[in-house]
Amino acid sequence: MKKSKLWSVTLMLLLVLSTALAACSQGGGEQGKGEKGSGSDNQNTLIFGRGGDSTSLDPSRITEGESFKVTVNIFETLLNFGEDDTTIQPGLAEKWDTSEDGLTYTFTLRKGVKFHDDTDFNAEAVVKNFERWAAGDAEMFPYYSSMFGGFKDDEDHVIESVTADGDHTVVIKLKRVQAPFLKNIAMSTFAISSPTAFEKGDDDYERNPVGTGPFKFVNWKPNQSITLEKFDKYWEKGLPKLDKVIFRSIPDNSARLNELMSGSIDLADGINPSDGASIEGNDKLQLFERPSMNVGYLGLTVTRPPFDKKEVRQAMNYAIDKQAIVDSFFEGRANIAKNPMPPSISGYNDDVKGYEYNPEKAKELLKAAGLEKGFEMELWAMPEPRPYMPDGSKIAEVIQKNLADVGITAKIVSHEWGTYLDLVGKGDADAFMLGWTGDNGDADNFLYVLLDEDNIGSNNYTYYKNDELHKLFIEAQTEVDEEKRNEIYKKSQEIIHEDAPWVPLAHSTPLLGGAKNLTGFVPHPTGSDLLSKVEFK
Repeated sequence: MKKSKLWSVTLMLLLVLSTALAACSQGGGEQGKGEKGSGSDNQNTLIFGRGGDSTSLDPSRITEGESFKVTVNIFETLLNFGEDDTTIQPGLAEKWDTSEDGLTYTFTLRKGVKFHDDTDFNAEAVVKNFERWAAGDAEMFPYYSSMFGGFKDDEDHVIESVTADGDHTVVIKLKRVQAPFLKNIAMSTFAISSPTAFEKGDDDYERNPVGTGPFKFVNWKPNQSITLEKFDKYWEKGLPKLDKVIFRSIPDNSARLNELMSGSIDLADGINPSDGASIEGNDKLQLFERPSMNVGYLGLTVTRPPFDKKEVRQAMNYAIDKQAIVDSFFEGRANIAKNPMPPSISGYNDDVKGYEYNPEKAKELLKAAGLEKGFEMELWAMPEPRPYMPDGSKIAEVIQKNLADVGITAKIVSHEWGTYLDLVGKGDADAFMLGWTGDNGDADNFLYVLLDEDNIGSNNYTYYKNDELHKLFIEAQTEVDEEKRNEIYKKSQEIIHEDAPWVPLAHSTPLLGGAKNLTGFVPHPTGSDLLSKVEFK
């Protein structure tokens, strides 16, 4: 009897051990149920390795790319961007008309579209989404505030009314002309949610999203993975091609690359520029280049001394060797930045003379500001790789050394990604590393959103304000003549350059790596990649 029990225990241990070994051979337990890369085991599953976790899955409450990367596949907007550009295309609205005075937009909606919870998509649903956003505040819906001048009770709120004209027509009236309005509502943040779902409570909805997109939400394991699966009632026939998408959080660039090379994941973003050649030389992989529409920068919080002095901010610009940063960390896949928006955006001012690397000039300006002996500060380094900042901690070390050369002692500080964004947004950092990938291809989405006084505490993390600049931004928003708009934006960049609330660092060409048998993947310049046409061949 004892022998029999001993044999049973031994057998059970062997079974447990063999199961554990099998799990290990699949590249880790995050994938689950035998899922691994390259759509294997007839799972038709794409595993997407990325640098960090999402902060929310309610697109209206976020401003950062890791979340939009997921939500763009769950939700849809009234209008879409082009497959690889920011031209305006039909979305949930099949067509649209604009009044001669530019104040009224009429959208004709698609029929037969369902939300993932089987709620009907119709004009009433669209109205309820806009009413929800307009009734909020900057803490809950920061991007709505940035793009539409506040909320319903604010004097500068752009939108006068959103109404339903029958089941499939929506009419939006504006208080004043907004030149980029169509591009604004095509942005991922203004995706249409199921009213049935969000009316249960905003906080719960952040982790239980319901859209009309090609994939529906399954589960979220914080800092590990987010799983989506095919929506069988998706309105566009034949899509999506995949059955399932798993977004895995792999913060370390080298670990993410190793998992791609081993076949544990099928697609990886945040590929170090230095690793591009190794992917190109691997016959099992392919390299993708995302069209460049970004900027990486060092923000200077102008409400915190000594950065309340323009001379100190200008000194910071002269002190930092941007060329060395680009050469060391971007491997020729980036350009030095001198303006807050990239050259690919209409209205870019190429006549602005960028601050050259000149430590002696930096010292002169510090002396003029009464800081001949320098000062101490905190330098906040990004904790996760981003397209515009491939290695925040290493770049911070270079900046720290540059500043030391002109007498500034910088202590490097970092936090978990969500905490980092929250504290920077509250103005708690002296100087912070951050960046921006454009969401609609318009200059307004860089200059007004990131540097106007209206957006202090949301996307304007430096707390910089300039009354002349504000007037120019509002003028540009209401100017429909493209040439005149561009001239306004060029003038605004001259003011920003002089006031120096940032040290612009680089405009990068972000890299992604994928399995060789992956087809249908088109990197989008906004950084939000629609995966509905992706499949394995």
